[in-house]
Parts: sequence; C-alpha cells; structure tokens
Amino acid sequence: MAHNSAKPEHSTGVEPAEVGKTSAVDRLVEQIRDLIAERGLGIGDALPTERDLGEQFQAGRNTVREALQVLRAYGLVETRPKVGAVISGGHGEAIRRLFAFHNGISPDSFRDLQGFRRIIETGVGDHIILHASEADLDRLEAANARIRTAESVEEAARYDYEFHEAIVELSGNRTTLAAYRMMRSVIEEVMRLGKAERPVQSATYEAHAEIIGALRARDRIAYAYLMSRHLEFGLKFVGAPSGAQPAAIKT
Repeated sequence: MAHNSAKPEHSTGVEPAEVGKTSAVDRLVEQIRDLIAERGLGIGDALPTERDLGEQFQAGRNTVREALQVLRAYGLVETRPKVGAVISGGHGEAIRRLFAFHNGISPDSFRDLQGFRRIIETGVGDHIILHASEADLDRLEAANARIRTAESVEEAARYDYEFHEAIVELSGNRTTLAAYRMMRSVIEEVMRLGKAERPVQSATYEAHAEIIGALRARDRIAYAYLMSRHLEFGLKFVGAPSGAQPAAIKT
C-alpha cells in the first residue's frame, strides 16, 4: 500500500516525510510571522483561517495546524471561540514583566538585555562581512535614513529597532533572527529612552552610519568596537541617578 506521505502536500492534508515536514512547518511559521508584520496586525487581530493560510502559502492542513501550534507555544497567537487564531499579547507582556522594574527598566535588566543584544549583534558581524552584498548594505542605509524622518518617540524607536533587526537578518540564521524578534517589545521600550530630543535621533543615525561604514570596509574589529560602543552608551543612561541624563542616547 502506498504511503500517504508520498502524495504532494497541496493535494492532501497528510504531511510528507519527516524531514520535509519539519522544513515545511518552519517555513510556514516564518511566512505567517512575515504576514503579521506586513499587515501590521496587532494584539486581538484575527489571522486568516487555516484554509486561507493553506491556500495562500500552498501548505497542507496539518502543516498549517502545526505552524499555528508553534506560534501558540511562543505566545504569539491564541485561539478564541468563534474567532479562530488571533494575535496574542501574552508573549510581549511576559517579556515586559520579566524586564520591567516599577515604571521603567531596571539597570540590571537593561544590562542583561544589552548584553543579549551585544552577543547577537556583534556575533553576526563576521558572517555579514564575509557574505553581505553592497545591495544588502544599501538596504541598511535606507533603514537608517528612516530614523531621521521619525515624527514621534514611538516611530523613532520602531525605525531604530528595524535597523538592528535588519543587521541580525543579514546573518542568514532564522533561529537567531527569531530569538531577536521575540525580544522586540522590550528592545523597543529601551530604545524609547532619550528619543524625545531630535539631537538623539541624529546621534543614533550617525552611530548606525559608522557601523555600516565598518561593514562596507569589511573591518571586523571596527564593527565589533562600534557596535559594542553603540550599545554600551545606553547603559550609562540607565545607570545614572534619577533625573540625570546625558546629552544623547544611542540605543
């Protein structure tokens, strides 16, 4: 008897062989995450139905269900009666509770977060220097330029985050990128620090431009130094006594 797994996935709800199934689920998880970002879906917004997701991404029913289970495990999606899968606030709130201290970010938590970012963002440098094209770096330039157009603190923080995420994305490692994206809510909260002043946005832009310059020069040492300095600057701000703020925050 022929195995169902030998049939094309789009013609049946049964999954293909194990290796292919894992790849299909991982790919669909990433596609759904991209769809959420592209449509700007927020907490409480409904995802397309399982059938619609399957048709849009040419995925079988089981693949769709397993992908949604992965997103639920990350706390990004929850299922509501008569509605289906919706964007959940559980993950973001859990992360914020982990790092929040009263009405802000505690110094120790801030150092932990920036330490996490330093490991990721300096760690991907070698791969980017070896493999990134000039077109990739041009896209980083475009992402950085948006910071100067920001008209609010929230917008500036979002553009700042998107620049750093773009750097991590150039690593080509989906697991690293997914781990970084999971921290987006608290990273953006940190990035809001000090961004009420226009000079701070200019300082952030200039720091990013230096980082891009090091990547264009394929200079590993300069990149690691500039990225570390960029992240460490914010540590001085959070560690400062209440009411004492440096002239610029570059997070």
